[in-house]
Amino acid sequence: MEEERLVNSQKENEEERIINLSLRPRTIDEFIGQPNTVSALKIAVEAAGKRDEPLEHILLSGPPGLGKTSLAYCIAKEMKTKLTATSGPAIERAGDLVGILTNLEKGDVLFIDEIHRLSRVVEEFLYPAMENFQIDFIIDKGPYAKSVKFNLKPFTLIGATTRKGSLSAPLRGRFGLFFDFDFYTPQDLTMIVGRSAALLDTKINEESAFEIAKRSRGSARLCNRILKRVRDYAQVKGDGTIGIEITKTALDTILVDDKGLDGMDRKYLLSIIKMHNGGPVGIEAIAASLGEDRGTLEDVVEPYLLSKGFINRSPRGRIATETAFSHLNIPFTKDPQEKLF
Repeated sequence: MEEERLVNSQKENEEERIINLSLRPRTIDEFIGQPNTVSALKIAVEAAGKRDEPLEHILLSGPPGLGKTSLAYCIAKEMKTKLTATSGPAIERAGDLVGILTNLEKGDVLFIDEIHRLSRVVEEFLYPAMENFQIDFIIDKGPYAKSVKFNLKPFTLIGATTRKGSLSAPLRGRFGLFFDFDFYTPQDLTMIVGRSAALLDTKINEESAFEIAKRSRGSARLCNRILKRVRDYAQVKGDGTIGIEITKTALDTILVDDKGLDGMDRKYLLSIIKMHNGGPVGIEAIAASLGEDRGTLEDVVEPYLLSKGFINRSPRGRIATETAFSHLNIPFTKDPQEKLF
């Protein structure tokens, strides 16, 4: 018995260590930012708990790195249920989805990241599962084929997507709760830096935390990633304490400027300005000139540049704004056809 308790204790300590290393919040109360989403979710979770029912299916949408996956884990923790996590590309066949669904217990949470990348065949199996907690599958072929219904235990599906518009209308319509994630404010990111630094047992002052926050592109994931790089720099070049000078030097070293733009952002803007005279230019042409995948540019690079006014979209393509020219110290011309170089 004593040995069993020791094993369980070691397992709990290991789980705690993994959670701390990932810097993820563990409860909704620990989740920083997205106030409207968090407030609405708290009410929905509490109401479902009082009725002793699974939470309605939830769709979380927004650019990557804003906490969609973290919030899904928090929801499962609040509901005191198990979370099964997968992604759209990982479910290649309907049989894969059937296997996952039949193993869910009552109230469990199924989290599907990149849900917009589910194949249509797999998606068809989700409709009755989400609506009636049943799956229909065909036995035999030809004249002997027959449809069999299999009852599932009530569960909650949480889908995360960076492209809500790519979801089919039938799938989108089966979600009961919709939440769009916005970029974080520097103030919220400063709080995230402070919390993460405490988990990493690293000393940092508020000025340095704010400097990291404002260069993090409004992304909690990137904020934590940058904090770890600055921590490494402080440990090697200093005494381990993160001060403002160490912070600025470290951020300059990893090529993150004072507006949060990294090397890829600047290459993207320079491609429009230098190679295409400021635009308009199609996304395929930009992707080809950079040797990058179109999806990466649309999902990772463009959302932040659009939100900060560095680029505009028009029916004819992307256009670099005066803000982009100014940030890159390039003379601005209002005539996109005028040669700049």
